Amino acid sequence: LVTLSLMVAKAKEELEQEVLDKEDEKQKYLAEKAPPLQTSGMSFSDLQELCQELHAKIDVVDEERYDIESKVMHNTREIKDLNIKVLDLRGKFKRPTLRRVRVSADAILRSLLGSKHKVSMDLRANLKSVKKEDTEKEKTVEVSDWRKNVEAMSGMEGRKKMFDAAQ
Repeated sequence: LVTLSLMVAKAKEELEQEVLDKEDEKQKYLAEKAPPLQTSGMSFSDLQELCQELHAKIDVVDEERYDIESKVMHNTREIKDLNIKVLDLRGKFKRPTLRRVRVSADAILRSLLGSKHKVSMDLRANLKSVKKEDTEKEKTVEVSDWRKNVEAMSGMEGRKKMFDAAQ
């Protein structure tokens, strides 16, 4: 808190010093560019000529000021248009770049359920094991001659065999 108040006091002093420096610089510039006029002892016609010269200088300065103001207005308008174009191109909100993150299923469950629950998701443990020998035997049975099978199942005896096989 003390350092903050010291920083504020220091900033205030620097700001006051900056204002004084600007005022001094302004006075020096005015003394250089516009020396004080001495109108004492001048005739009426000399005063009129002096006024005409001053008016001509004022007109030149006003023209320059107007030109600069118009350039500034044009530039600010152009900056606003470019900012609008940038926002349109970028979109209303800046989208962060997404990174691919590899997380195991156990880590996802831990993050969802919390660290209290210990759940392991071993997907391979729940799979059925299939023996290759069984599949080969089934294929050989199916390869037998189908015409003999049809002749055996035809008639009443075939229906009785099918009925017995179902039970």
